[in-house]
Amino acid sequence: MLGLELIVALGAAVVVGSLAAPKLRITPPVVLLALGVFLTAIPVFRGVGLPPEMVLLLFLPALLYWESLTTSLREIRRFIRGILLSSTLLVVATAGAVAAVANAFGLDWGSAWILGAAVAPTDATALASLGKALPRRQLTVLRAESLLNDGTALVVYGVALGFAASGGEISLPLVAGEFVYSFVGGAAVGLAVGWAMVGVRRTIENAMIGNATALLTPFVAFLGAELIGASAVLAVVACGLYLSRTAPLSVSAHTRQQTIAVWSLASFMLNGALFVLVGLELPAAIAGLWTTVGRTNGQALGQVVLIGIAVYLAILVTRLVVLIVSAYLIRAVDRRPYQRELRTTNRVRVMNTMAGFRGAVSLAVALAIPSTAQFPERDAIVFITAFVVVASLVLQGLALPKVIRWARIPHDTTVAEELVVAKRASIEDALEALPSLAREIDADDDVVDRIRGEYGERLEALNVGFDEHEHPAVVRTRQYTRLRLAMIARKRAAVVRLRDEKTIDDTVLRTIQGELDAEEVRLSHQRETE
Repeated sequence: MLGLELIVALGAAVVVGSLAAPKLRITPPVVLLALGVFLTAIPVFRGVGLPPEMVLLLFLPALLYWESLTTSLREIRRFIRGILLSSTLLVVATAGAVAAVANAFGLDWGSAWILGAAVAPTDATALASLGKALPRRQLTVLRAESLLNDGTALVVYGVALGFAASGGEISLPLVAGEFVYSFVGGAAVGLAVGWAMVGVRRTIENAMIGNATALLTPFVAFLGAELIGASAVLAVVACGLYLSRTAPLSVSAHTRQQTIAVWSLASFMLNGALFVLVGLELPAAIAGLWTTVGRTNGQALGQVVLIGIAVYLAILVTRLVVLIVSAYLIRAVDRRPYQRELRTTNRVRVMNTMAGFRGAVSLAVALAIPSTAQFPERDAIVFITAFVVVASLVLQGLALPKVIRWARIPHDTTVAEELVVAKRASIEDALEALPSLAREIDADDDVVDRIRGEYGERLEALNVGFDEHEHPAVVRTRQYTRLRLAMIARKRAAVVRLRDEKTIDDTVLRTIQGELDAEEVRLSHQRETE
């Protein structure tokens, strides 16, 4: 029964923590960590946790896949040089700086490098929940960095884990070779799996089966890369980015609606459950420190806290220094006009430093360390990683809004402008094709006139711009949307009444309700963008 009790406890903690966080004005991950610690007060949950090898296999593929599906590939291409530097050079530099600091405070080199690999990557899901106020350009770059840097960190982690177990030294050429093979192999596997999945999805018309295939996709990519010893994380990201480009024309609208709902919920629950699981393990990690480290246990715990503070400061300083130095090196080497358009200020780099949250990935890496005699510092690494994550989410989360204002970044209206362009172009193209389409299906003239009128009204509203709130075209469009929504509510009430009167069956109710819900979601989204 423990498995069922744990599932219920994790789910309840995620729901309660997510509801309580806004009221407490505390970031949700911190509340979830606290709830995990609170659950250890119940005897049955003491010492409970997932097997270490299951953490990376279960959580990372799903979390990274969804983030990669919802990231802008165009923006990644535009800022690819800075993103690659941040996701490779910055990660290695951060891991090295953390390792040096941790070793100076008493950790052996193997454990110090494992700790460095754990806390080096930024976290996409933490950024998504805490970085909503960021300007679009910075948010896109940071999300792309956090997707790619996990692969670099896990290469460093794998090498450090192997050398910590064997007692050897880390060889720079070996790490470089592992890095190149891991990245190239992972990207190749991810693209191959993405290409294969596009072909499979095109043959599947049933939305349920299509989404079952979608759920398997990141794990297939992860497994494929693992089998050849390449970066499984990069394989998942490459697969997701490939599918984000090809899926719009290869997946049906019904399937896509289900996909968004399924992955949004799965990502939310997995990310929350991971923070709760770390909270469950924290008391055991602290207890381990008291019993396994040092001659004076109180001093040992204090030493680990001191290492946590030093490591956190090292992360911030290293990130800021690398961002500034790399930017000026690029500026000195590349003076093309296009490159000058991509330049930012040091204020923005400070903001990017504060937005470098640590989260689920760092926790997953720390928890994945085997609990064996070869890794006596596991409890210390788990505790320090959790300390860094909490400090990152709380301190940087509170400071980020103020730093964003201090950075003085101009308001970006690109998305709103491109949204209008896309809507206008799609309507104009559809209206141009309307006569030929009507002839193909032999549509009556009154049907064609009706559609032309609806599309024409919408196009007129787009052409005048939605900033002109009092323009008749804009007013009519908004009134039309509000009236349609009100009519949907009445239709739904009428169908429910028929069900209550036993005139129709619940199956009929669910069928009509699905149609009404789809229409309501479409109109509500349209209303939000006007």
